[in-house]
Amino acid sequence: MKNTIKVQRAIHNMTQEDLAKKVGVSRQTINTIESGKYVPSTVLALKIARIFNVTVEAIFLLETADE
Repeated sequence: MKNTIKVQRAIHNMTQEDLAKKVGVSRQTINTIESGKYVPSTVLALKIARIFNVTVEAIFLLETADE
């Protein structure tokens, strides 16, 4: 699953640590989500989207087998 968290963080002038504190996880968790190594829970995805005031779909992009 691709995501635009790094882009959203840049737009909002936010570090991984800043985002982690706002959603209640570690900076390492944000890092592994950004790198695509970890898919967050629905609740965490919603929290991240809410921080950036966008939809979950604007942040997390589901890749199909064709892509």
